Amino acid sequence: MSKHITSAISQNFGKFANKEFPKWFQKIVNNSYVSLMGLNMSEFHSPTAYKSLNALFTRKLREDRKYSLDSEAFISPCDSLISECGTLKKDYALQIKGMRYSSDELLGENFSSDEKKAIHDGEFVNFYLSPKDYHRYHIPTNLKVLRAVHIPGKLYPVNIPSLKKRLNLFIENERVVLMCENSSGKKFYMVLVGALNVGVMQVSFEPNIKTNAVAHTQTIYEYKDLYLNKGDDFGCFEMGSTIVILAQKGMLELEDLVGKDVKYGETIAKNV
Repeated sequence: MSKHITSAISQNFGKFANKEFPKWFQKIVNNSYVSLMGLNMSEFHSPTAYKSLNALFTRKLREDRKYSLDSEAFISPCDSLISECGTLKKDYALQIKGMRYSSDELLGENFSSDEKKAIHDGEFVNFYLSPKDYHRYHIPTNLKVLRAVHIPGKLYPVNIPSLKKRLNLFIENERVVLMCENSSGKKFYMVLVGALNVGVMQVSFEPNIKTNAVAHTQTIYEYKDLYLNKGDDFGCFEMGSTIVILAQKGMLELEDLVGKDVKYGETIAKNV
């Protein structure tokens, strides 16, 4: 199977982003990107401190942000725009207003019917990370990871204009699905969705996951005692992309956040 053009473009961009140029030229590249995209670098090192454009993309906070330690506080896993959120209608969630997708199809073939039904009529949140955003993602609540599934696919853009034009965009794109359980035993999924120029989605607890690589079949990773704490950094996108959270009915009491910018650490829901 030949690579889709979006994957080839993303791989070539990744080669440029990972290249460490001479300091004088890297300074121009980094400062130009910061200026062009409007990055707020107040919580990070100077742009010139990063040896490649990718190092700038995947930058870490100089100091972790403060967030509520209350077990009921469900925090945003990333800096992003909430493109849609709300209640699933059976297994249907909104990609963007007026355009829906099936959570069953998003999760793919390596989850049973009962595992998929666990989130029917539950809550969903779509987080869009633009190229200007902080690209790392964090754990939104104390949880246990039960399974990770890597689903190869295309790498179409996931910005707002693309969401409005392409039906089933999240389902066509490459993604990593994490099946989780909160401290109350309720199930939810975090889905990392790849996008154009997102050559890599890093998952720190599973280095065997290689996105935008040569894989053409889905790969499953099962866990027995993998516990992660709220706020834990568990990886990053290399460039902007999307995270989708799908939660069991009654697990989350969501605020109305559609169209709002949120920051990692901000409480966005009550975790029941």
